[in-house]
Amino acid sequence: MKTRLTLAVLFSFILGGCATLQQNNAPANNSDNSTAVHEYQLDNGMKIFVKEDHRAPVVASMVWYKVGSSYENNGTTGVSHVLEHMMFKGTEKYGPGEFSRIIAENGGKDNAFTSRDYTAYFQRLHKDKLETSIRMEADRMRGMKVADEEFAKEVQVVIEERRMRTEDDPESLTYEAFSASAYTTNPYRRPVIGWMNDLENMTAQDIRDWYQVWYAPNNASLVVAGDVDPAQVYQLAKKYFAPLKPIDNIALPKPQREPEQKGMRRIIVKAPAELPYLLMGYKVPSVTGAKQKWEPYALDVLANLLDGGNSARFAKNLVRGQQIAASAGAGYSPFSRLNTLFLFDGNPAQGHTIAELEQAIRAQIEQIKNDPVSSDELARIKAQVIAADVYQLDSVFYQAMKIGQFETVGLDWRLSDQYAERIQQVSAEQVQKVAKKYLIDDSLTVAILEPQPMDGKQTRRPGAHH
Repeated sequence: MKTRLTLAVLFSFILGGCATLQQNNAPANNSDNSTAVHEYQLDNGMKIFVKEDHRAPVVASMVWYKVGSSYENNGTTGVSHVLEHMMFKGTEKYGPGEFSRIIAENGGKDNAFTSRDYTAYFQRLHKDKLETSIRMEADRMRGMKVADEEFAKEVQVVIEERRMRTEDDPESLTYEAFSASAYTTNPYRRPVIGWMNDLENMTAQDIRDWYQVWYAPNNASLVVAGDVDPAQVYQLAKKYFAPLKPIDNIALPKPQREPEQKGMRRIIVKAPAELPYLLMGYKVPSVTGAKQKWEPYALDVLANLLDGGNSARFAKNLVRGQQIAASAGAGYSPFSRLNTLFLFDGNPAQGHTIAELEQAIRAQIEQIKNDPVSSDELARIKAQVIAADVYQLDSVFYQAMKIGQFETVGLDWRLSDQYAERIQQVSAEQVQKVAKKYLIDDSLTVAILEPQPMDGKQTRRPGAHH
C-alpha cells in the first residue's frame, strides 16, 4: 500500500516433547546478505523458522498465530484484537505489564499486531537476550490469565481506540462502511478492531474461549531472524515450547467464498469532515486464490504504475498535471489468506468535485486497458518495486515479518524469495490483461464521504496502537 491508502486502509488490515527436524538450505534472497532459512517442527506441531543475518548483534523474535479477524463470528468481532491486548496482562508467573517491563530491562522492545489473517507478538533485542523472549512467549502461549477486572479495563481501552481511530476519523469510517458493502460473505467485510456493539457486549469468557481455541503450539510459528545460530535457537524452542500440549482438532474456518458480484455498488457516508473522500475497490485474486500465478504480480505492478511515487501516473497526471486531485492513491496487497480488493482513493483538489476525481481515475484505468505501458516505464516501475523489496530486507524485523506472514496465510515462505523474479517477469501485455479482466464495473464498489459540518470536532489520524 502506498500514499494515502497506508493510513485509512492499512489500519483496517492491521491494528501484537521431542522435535522433528526439517531443514531447508534454499537461499533466502538474492541479496549479498542472503543465508539459509532453517525450518524445524516440534512434535507438538509448532513450526520454527530461523534466518541468519550476522551484520549486527541483534535479533527479531516473533510468534505468529493463525487467527485474526477473518476467523471471527458475528457477535464477537474484535475478539482477536482484544485478546492481543490481554496477552500483556499477565500469566501465572508474570503479573500485568511484567512481560514488557522485563523485555525493556533487557534492552529490548516488544509489541504485537492483529490483522485479518493473523495475530503476532514480537521482540527486538540483543542476541544474548533471546532466551528471555522465548521463555516468556512460551509461558503466555498456554498460561495467560484473564482476570475479570483486567479485561474490564482493557476492553474500554479498545473501545476508546475504536472511537478515536474509526468513529472520529471520517476516512476510516468510510473504509469500514465500504468493506461491509464490497463483501457479502468474505469475512474481510468485518473490521479488525470489531464493531462497537460487539466490543460493548464482549465478556472475559469470550476472551478465554477464543484463547483456548486458537492459542496452541500446533497453530503457531516461531520466527527468529538476526545474529543467531539456528541450532541454538532450535534448542531454546525445544526447551520452552516442546512441553506445551497441542490442541486436538483445531477448528479451521469453513470456506466463505464470495459470490460473484453482479453489478456496481455505491454507498454514501455522511460524517463530520473537512474534505470529501473517494474510495473505490475492484474484486481481485490474491496469490492464494489466483488461478493464473502471474496475475497477482501483474496487479502489483499495475498498482505501482499508477501510484508508485512522484513519477507515477496519479501524481504526474492527476495531482500535478490536471490538478484534479489533492491526493490520489492505488493499492493492492497480493499476500492474503483470501481474495481481496484492488483499491483507489483520493480527495479532489479545491474547485473540483468527487465526480470529477472518479472520472479522472477511471480515465487512467481506461488508458492502461487501451494503451500498453511502454517498455521504459515498465522497466522503471519494476526496478522501483524490486529495489523497495531488497531495501526492506536490510531489516531483520522485515525478514522475520515476511517469513511469518507467508507461513501464516498458507503460503510457502520460499515464495517470498521469488517475489523480485516474478515481478521482473511481468510483461506490459499482462498488466493490460489484468486491468481489462478485473477493473470492471460489475466488480466495483464505490464509497463517497460527504462532509458534514465539523461542529468543533477535530479529526484524528490513526497512529501506533500499543
